[in-house]
Amino acid sequence: MAGGAGRAEENTPAPPAGWTRVWADEFDRDGVPDPARWEFEHGFQRNHELQWYQPDNAVVRDGRLVIEARRQQVRNPGFREESREWRASRRFAEYTSASLITRPEVAWTYGRFEIRARFPARAGLWPAIWTTGKGRWPQAGEIDIMEFYRGQLLANFVQAGPDGRDVWNDSRHPLADFEPWEGKDHLWVMEWDEEKIEIRLDGRLLNRHDLSRPFPGADPALRPFHAPQRLRLNMAVGGQGGDPSGTTFPQRYEIDFVRIYQREK
Repeated sequence: MAGGAGRAEENTPAPPAGWTRVWADEFDRDGVPDPARWEFEHGFQRNHELQWYQPDNAVVRDGRLVIEARRQQVRNPGFREESREWRASRRFAEYTSASLITRPEVAWTYGRFEIRARFPARAGLWPAIWTTGKGRWPQAGEIDIMEFYRGQLLANFVQAGPDGRDVWNDSRHPLADFEPWEGKDHLWVMEWDEEKIEIRLDGRLLNRHDLSRPFPGADPALRPFHAPQRLRLNMAVGGQGGDPSGTTFPQRYEIDFVRIYQREK
């Protein structure tokens, strides 16, 4: 296994019988993340977050994808003096990080998603593993396999109501329920089929979304979780993550592997 120093000992159970691996990134080649698999977001993106996304903050090293959040000032080329829009009103970003998305042709409908990762539980950090569909948000749907902020782990499902507003099935879990945390790899697994989606962390069920019936408040004409979703990996700073001013930087979010399986036909 390339770059074995720092790679976690293999301790992931094999998927149940009847699953076939259809895509994976083992992060076993040092350097930039594989451009055949991933593309990057750039600049300010969402949620009034503080970080400027840039590819320089992501590297594959020692068998892991490392997303590094830094306290680093970057000039905003989109700054406009009189603007009230939050992205344009900031002359500088004071933090940088990275956000990766599978390429547009790399998306899945149903499957078993396995992601093993670790990150520091620090104020102001907002690491995530999530998926989004093609089209507008929230009509295209969102699955939050993992979010962390303010001492809690979240697993959520988001879709649109008839008025176009976001409708949530969310769950929150204290980080203390999964101790020891610091420096330890944890395994997130999502199993998704025509009837349901279930998200687990280290074998414990975090949330379940029933696809066999309309979700309360959602637009029944939309079926976002029966259509392809792309995978996202990122670490935001600020926003719902809270105030990062008391946190030392850099901070690293490390992903050991991503594996996608689908049921054998």
